Amino acid sequence: MFEDAIRKLRVLILTRALVVTLLVGSFYVFQIGYGSLIFPSGFPYFIVALYILTIAYLIALRWIKTLSLLTIFAYVQIVIDVISEVILIYLTGGVQSWFSFTFLLSIISASIVLNSRASYYIAGLSSILYGLLVELQFYHVLPSFPGSTFVIKDHLFNIFAHITAFYLVAFLSWYLSEKLHVTTRALQQKDADLSDLKALSKDIIENMPSGVFTTDLDWRIITFNRSAEKITGKALTDVMGKTPQEIFPFLKHINIKEQWKRIEGEIYSKDKTKYIGIRFEPLRNSAGEPTGMIGVFQDLTELKAMEAEVQKKEKWAFIGELSALIAHELRNPLASLKASIEMLREKKVSEQHAEHLMEIALSEMDRLNDIVTDFLLYAKPQKLNKNPFDLHQSLRDVITLLRSPEKTIRNAKISEDLKGELLITGDPKQLQQVFWNLGNNAIDAVSEGGEVFISTEKKNNSIEIIFRDTGTGISKGELDKIFYPFFTTKEKGTGLGLSIAQRIIEEHGGNITVESRGSGTGATFKVALPIN
Repeated sequence: MFEDAIRKLRVLILTRALVVTLLVGSFYVFQIGYGSLIFPSGFPYFIVALYILTIAYLIALRWIKTLSLLTIFAYVQIVIDVISEVILIYLTGGVQSWFSFTFLLSIISASIVLNSRASYYIAGLSSILYGLLVELQFYHVLPSFPGSTFVIKDHLFNIFAHITAFYLVAFLSWYLSEKLHVTTRALQQKDADLSDLKALSKDIIENMPSGVFTTDLDWRIITFNRSAEKITGKALTDVMGKTPQEIFPFLKHINIKEQWKRIEGEIYSKDKTKYIGIRFEPLRNSAGEPTGMIGVFQDLTELKAMEAEVQKKEKWAFIGELSALIAHELRNPLASLKASIEMLREKKVSEQHAEHLMEIALSEMDRLNDIVTDFLLYAKPQKLNKNPFDLHQSLRDVITLLRSPEKTIRNAKISEDLKGELLITGDPKQLQQVFWNLGNNAIDAVSEGGEVFISTEKKNNSIEIIFRDTGTGISKGELDKIFYPFFTTKEKGTGLGLSIAQRIIEEHGGNITVESRGSGTGATFKVALPIN
């Protein structure tokens, strides 16, 4: 506040010198009406005195160290200005002087340098001194210009008009000055808030655990936070002005100007290989105009190591669980097969019973063969033989098989919504196996008079094959396990059908999902495949 007051007072002193030079000095130099002055010989001394006062003010200003002394000094200057203006007006014609407007400058100066109260004080002082000057000239106490005449009405109006102008200017200057002060304080507060916000933003960015950098429109790095330095092992001075591709070599073959998504790759830092995940976003100013790009990246090395370890453990756990399931699935038919063979070996059964035991043994051997075949298909899937084919025709072939007498003993109704041709690229044989499996499961799930509905629906660049039935439905607990190997709700079956179907669909770049609200509500299987 003290510095601001000093600055205002210095501007006042310099402005005064400028006014003396331009107005009073030009009046003396060009001698406009100079011959009619009351004391022409004293006018140069008056101008010199004003310059000496200006120099004295500047010198005295250096010795003032407190705000209270500065306020007194400002009052002294403005009061001396008003007295000087009275002298100037008297010297240049009194009531007929061209310089009566200089009182207004002092009133405005008081409002700006001091406060509104000071402007009214100076307006009052100016009114008193100007009125006193005019009165003294009117009653011939002070000499007037030769030939000057005073009319009482003009005389009174002149005093009234000047006093009104003085107080009106005092009010207006106070009003405008107050508005200026309020606006200045608001701007200062906003500037302080903005500075605090910038500092906070910088602190937040600097202390973020993720690496953050920004670039200009030429994609040259201009900021690089502490975490970025720690992860890359490079200081801001090392990367300033370089492109992201120079810092992250795995970006060299990627157009980051058009590809705003997460990118992962490796960098070498301090003789170590680090795995980095990085994402770019456009950087815009408050007007929404692009100013560059911001990159945020993390060191994923430890996370990748943990993921690899978890995957390894999950793999071994899955192998152990799968081994237990295989053992369980093989144990039952082996037990039946062993019992049948032992009874046949003892030759204590009738020929008819021996025939029945032989059928059981052969049936269990077929069951063992199916389990081994399906498991091999699941564990080591066949190579895909992709070709363009008509998906709708493949589904129609499956529906024809599902409508065979062996499959429709429950009088299940099979409906379809397959219009025209629908060409996709894939392995038609393996996909038909998936469709047969899903359709067969739907037929097995419906009760007498139930319905199975098969349709397709195109979505963007994929096609969805839908198998919906009105059967027994799937409980919530079973939904989470339905694609597990060897999980089945049927009395017969290996429990690998849906697992194999899921594997085939995933190898085609698609996915298979199931929806069911619970037992008795039916189920819906959806197979999503890319069109190309």
